[in-house]
Amino acid sequence: MKIKIPILIILIFPVLFSCQIEKKNSEYPANIGDIEFNPDTDNKDYNLCFRKYIFQYFNYTSETENYKGEKIEIDKIFFMQYKNQNIPNETGLVRIRFIVNCKGETDRFRMIEMDEHYKPKNFDSKITSQLMGISKGLKGWKSKKINEHDVDYYQYLIFKIENGNLIEIMP
Repeated sequence: MKIKIPILIILIFPVLFSCQIEKKNSEYPANIGDIEFNPDTDNKDYNLCFRKYIFQYFNYTSETENYKGEKIEIDKIFFMQYKNQNIPNETGLVRIRFIVNCKGETDRFRMIEMDEHYKPKNFDSKITSQLMGISKGLKGWKSKKINEHDVDYYQYLIFKIENGNLIEIMP
């Protein structure tokens, strides 16, 4: 059976033009929740070991075992350094998320603030600047290996605030 050339072209034409061209600079991160470099706030000299993949918190067992002294030490540092503010209605949660590289160094800190009903809120800077400053000052983050490879990973801390006072640190 002989297929005529015009019919062959009609059959091949959709296949040729159905291929998608890869977009080099996507407007979306490779993974949901990735923290992209921001030259206005992030350290340009901060190096990641494996740029293409940063492990999420759920890729390992315990979030606080990644810190020397674990959660007890984190609590101790914050409750010693944070100065309670006693500001009425400054109640809710502040989450600070960041990256720990394979050397245990941190950067790319991002903050999300919400009220006690999980709605967006802007806390007084007397609160947030302290929480961010203390978080950036934590120097006990451990490097991590997964399958014998050095990895970078995301870490987060959530602070429960009531009337400007630090009540609890999670996780």
